[in-house]
Amino acid sequence: MIRESGRVIALKDDKAWVQTIRTSACESCSARSGCGQRVLARASSGRANQILVINHLNARVGDQVTVAIAESALISASLLVYGLPLVLMILGAVTGQHWLPHQDAGAIAGAVAGLVAGFGLAGIVQSRSTGGYQPALVDILPGTPS
Repeated sequence: MIRESGRVIALKDDKAWVQTIRTSACESCSARSGCGQRVLARASSGRANQILVINHLNARVGDQVTVAIAESALISASLLVYGLPLVLMILGAVTGQHWLPHQDAGAIAGAVAGLVAGFGLAGIVQSRSTGGYQPALVDILPGTPS
């Protein structure tokens, strides 16, 4: 599980808005020179993010909480959002180049069509998922009002 701590800033029905501050553990990591996390941490400058999670622990506004998402969910969501459109774009380019009379224009048209189809298909798959890509509220940290 990938975990991040944050603070509940608002409640909406049975869900809670949790604000997290993007941090990086780069200073203690041996791979810090070649890691993308360091670049992301620098680019965001510790910017706050807000996540909507199901509040099954009955957290209240101001509570310090821990949210988590499974590594497998993060990997499969990344493949869905990035990999599927890329694969369909490449297949569209090859198909367009082969079937349309102007090879370059056909490849471009096929690539664009494949990319649009990939994003559309990824959106459909995500909307039909049962919450597997959703971060979960896993703990209310001690010392916070509850």
